[in-house]
Amino acid sequence: MSGAFDLDRLASMFVLLGQPNQPQGQKAASEPNIVLWVLLGIGLIVLLIVFVIFLSFIRLWIQSFLTGAKVGLFDMLFMRLRGVDYSKLVRWKIAMVQAGVKINTQEMESLYLSDSTREKIGLERVAQAVIAAHKAGIDLPWQVAQGIQLAGRNILEAVQIYVNPRVINCPDPAKGKANLEGVCRNGIQLQVRARVTVRTKLDRLVGGATEETIIARVGEGIVKAIGSAEHHTDILANPNLISKAVLVNALDAQTAFEIVSVDVAEVDVAKNIGAELQVKQAEADLQVARAHAEQRRAAAVAREQEMRAAVEENRAKVIEAEASVPMAIAQAFRDGRIGVMDYYNIRNLQSDTQMRNSIAGAGIGGEDRSARPPS
Repeated sequence: MSGAFDLDRLASMFVLLGQPNQPQGQKAASEPNIVLWVLLGIGLIVLLIVFVIFLSFIRLWIQSFLTGAKVGLFDMLFMRLRGVDYSKLVRWKIAMVQAGVKINTQEMESLYLSDSTREKIGLERVAQAVIAAHKAGIDLPWQVAQGIQLAGRNILEAVQIYVNPRVINCPDPAKGKANLEGVCRNGIQLQVRARVTVRTKLDRLVGGATEETIIARVGEGIVKAIGSAEHHTDILANPNLISKAVLVNALDAQTAFEIVSVDVAEVDVAKNIGAELQVKQAEADLQVARAHAEQRRAAAVAREQEMRAAVEENRAKVIEAEASVPMAIAQAFRDGRIGVMDYYNIRNLQSDTQMRNSIAGAGIGGEDRSARPPS
């Protein structure tokens, strides 16, 4: 009866609305009914919106309730208002709860809001890392994993490398060098290629050195080990000497990785650097000796020229002295210190000397000045 009465009243209202010339009293009576229907329509729209929103949350809420994640409808609503992808957060909390990890919804929400990446992948990586670490028996609290991820490190990759150690080549072929080169004490050059097995140290991910430091230190250790070998055959016979020499130096200190093993993959004999250096040294010594010899030859030539000049100078002095003898004899005649007989005796003595020189062959190598008449 009430339903029929309501239908009759609704029909009468539509009839009254369709009549333009109604009396003033009837029009005033119909206005409250119009306002009531408008409010009723607004209420229905609001209920419809709430019902749609409820339908969007109800499935996740049921999943979280049945799995023990304990994320309420109003929590999801507030997440959506704060710009959080509530569906992703609820799904990962369900996964963590099912994996046996205790986590607070506010901590996950704070990580999502703190993630500055465009893809917002920090929550996914941290959740996967914590689940993997928990299943592997690794002590990795949520706060530590969150700090590592927000510091710029890929926490999921770090946990994966810890569980499954990574093998890196030393040297890295991508850097353009295929082998490391070292010279033994006997001068033989060896080319070595090694493989380093490392795993992450979760407590050193923030502030620890990266793989490039590991490769550089291992390369330095390999070159040092080769240089310490007395003979290249020692390395060829036992490449493990390189691995032992590298591991004993604790090359993974202050890095984000722990060196598990260093394996020498290839050892090749390259060149006899010692012989090449000796040949180059001999050529350099030869050039130096030639330079010194040329210097001494030039000095000898200069000395010879000086001696020749000295001989000519002395010869000029002798000639000058010989030229002064006739003048001294003439001066002696003037002064009366010698006579004519004395002069002829001197001439006879000069003739005898010239004759003896001719007989002895003295005149062959030099000039016979005794034959010249006195001036």
